[in-house]
Amino acid sequence: MREIPFLCNRKETETMIDSQLFAYMDALLGRTPTSLVRYLYDDIDWESRLVGILGPRGAGKSTLVLQRIQRMQGSGLALYVSADHMHFVTHRLEDLVDDFVKEGGTHLYIDEVHKYEGWSRVLKQAYDLHPSLHIVFTGSSVLDIKRGEADLSRRALMYHLQGLSFREYLKLLHGVDARAYSLEEIVAQGVALPEVEHPLPLFRDYLQRGYYPFVTESDPERRLWQVVDQTMDVDIPQFADMRASTARRLKKMLLIISRLAPYKPVADSLATEIGVSKNNVPDYLVWLERAGMIGLLRDDTAGMRALGKIEKAYVDNPTLMTLLAGGAPDIGNLRETFFYNQMRVRHALAASRRADFTIGPYTFEVGGRRKGKQQIEGVPNAYIAKDDIERGHGQVVPLWHFGMTY
Repeated sequence: MREIPFLCNRKETETMIDSQLFAYMDALLGRTPTSLVRYLYDDIDWESRLVGILGPRGAGKSTLVLQRIQRMQGSGLALYVSADHMHFVTHRLEDLVDDFVKEGGTHLYIDEVHKYEGWSRVLKQAYDLHPSLHIVFTGSSVLDIKRGEADLSRRALMYHLQGLSFREYLKLLHGVDARAYSLEEIVAQGVALPEVEHPLPLFRDYLQRGYYPFVTESDPERRLWQVVDQTMDVDIPQFADMRASTARRLKKMLLIISRLAPYKPVADSLATEIGVSKNNVPDYLVWLERAGMIGLLRDDTAGMRALGKIEKAYVDNPTLMTLLAGGAPDIGNLRETFFYNQMRVRHALAASRRADFTIGPYTFEVGGRRKGKQQIEGVPNAYIAKDDIERGHGQVVPLWHFGMTY
């Protein structure tokens, strides 16, 4: 059995830290999967003094942190805590930080930090008072580190974790260990998957259920419904200071978008359907986007994705789209949603005036096997991302290849 870090050679009465916290961490580490380490792991500067990992519910933030602790054994004294642990009903997080440092602790991992009242103040104080301590915290993608009692934006390195790519799904569920490909390699027909003779059945399964890491657990559909309910009923209202009635309108907006997406949001019609002022609609859309429920495709007129005008609203990912559509989403919309969802992780997408998307110098039209090239004729660096084909040629690239970028 793996030893509990630095408490294993101490008597329980000799430490200021509740040994149950270490036992809790050790139990979680024993159940942490090692078959897949997520794409974001190598991007993170783990030795920075303050690191934040945000992401939607169910994306795998806790597992990522626990895998880090597994890998760092022997290189520091680590403690993992969850901010909603019962310990913090009667104890203060700031006291734990101080005691941990006094005991020689070097790496503190705080999961679900937003569930501790005054979390930003505690992190700021820890950063300022303990220069030898490394803190990694996770939180909801709705979290705004510039809000609250302390602005952490100048102190924390922030990272955002998304759900599984098709490449990661292949590794997790089928043991296929393929490398990630650049967009340049993909459009040059450089993707190779020799371990899989026929990728299309696996790709269809991924679209239906493979975006969230809990796909390997029992009843993942029920788990996803819980993610939706908790996000809409708890996370967004908490951080947006919404009343329960407003949260219900927000959930209604999500259902409307799920029936129509991808489509161009019209503030007047959305406001009428959910019963709010049209001035509130842009804010509601952004909250849904930040929570991982929808994705917003903007035009390129502003030069920055975050500032452009919204051209299309998508359900965030194909698995969520399938759930909200009762298991029968429109296949054309599903394909476009997949492309948007996968490519946004490493690239800035914008709406194309001639086709579906632009990414830097490239233009892409998404479609099925019979999709023609008329829309991209005469457009430089233009490609058809085509479903239902195993291999591509020339300007035609298999749609599933775009799931191999991270």
